[in-house]
Amino acid sequence: MTTDTKNTLLPQAVERRNPGMALDLDWVRRVQANTSAIERRARTLPGRRTVKKDVQAAWLCKAVSCIDLTTLAGDDTAGRVHRLCAKARQPVRADLLDALGLDGLTVGAVCVYHDMIAPAVAALAGSGIPVAAVSTGFPAGLSPFHLRVQEIEESVKAGAREIDIVISRRHVLTGNWEALYDEMRTFRAACGEAHVKAILATGELGTLRNVARAALVCMMAGADFVKTSTGKESVNATLPVSLVMIRAVRDYFSQTGVRIGYKPAGGISKAKDALTYLMLIKEELGNTWLSPHLFRFGASSLLGDIERQLEHHVTGRYSAAYRHAMG
Repeated sequence: MTTDTKNTLLPQAVERRNPGMALDLDWVRRVQANTSAIERRARTLPGRRTVKKDVQAAWLCKAVSCIDLTTLAGDDTAGRVHRLCAKARQPVRADLLDALGLDGLTVGAVCVYHDMIAPAVAALAGSGIPVAAVSTGFPAGLSPFHLRVQEIEESVKAGAREIDIVISRRHVLTGNWEALYDEMRTFRAACGEAHVKAILATGELGTLRNVARAALVCMMAGADFVKTSTGKESVNATLPVSLVMIRAVRDYFSQTGVRIGYKPAGGISKAKDALTYLMLIKEELGNTWLSPHLFRFGASSLLGDIERQLEHHVTGRYSAAYRHAMG
């Protein structure tokens, strides 16, 4: 895979940026969520769709290409980030890729805190894999506003090509959509050429209707991706929340012609769960969204389980988890 090909991992290399639009409060207030119907649709999905053998292996490799390989621990070190980046470059063992007839498979991005951007950029040099940085007082988003904006600017300056921001949940819980819109517009401007993923922290928004409205407002304000969670909440990515956000993305596309990316994060650690999310994307948004420029998993342990499943596909045997370490 050439560097030019790898650069298609960057959303801006494939999709035009979301320019945003004026805040349309009438549209926002029309948004509703039928919780029972949403939960029923989400509950039946895993049992209605399955893939096996070669097709399953192909879908799992697709999932690998859509992972934002993440480390967001208080004890992160440059050494740990270097090892994670080595895994990002070679996410699946070479012998397994050879057996599958694949070459050049990488993850979608590496996601780190601000202080780890420099070692990540150095470790990924020449790979075309972008560095994503969490920002704006992650995970609570309660630091002073000017510091949150400055944090974005510093991360972009340090080399982050994607910024995962957290919104102020209070704006959603109080229905202050103007404040949420203005906040998101400011964050989008601070990102410059870097793509911005808006983390809604859906587990803290109270209702599915709030989730749908928050996603729509963030898209109106220029978000390139909408993301479920920080991974630090008690409830993170779920299928009902994903269905609500995906349909908001679909509605925004139908009204504006602009494709917005989607990123579920937190709690997705099994290969079978990744397959379910990919099927949901395919059914609700279509094949165009099944690419790293429009869909990402926020995950770390997920990759290890996918690699185990791929080894089973190739050899017929399951291996121990330590054979597929992150670094």
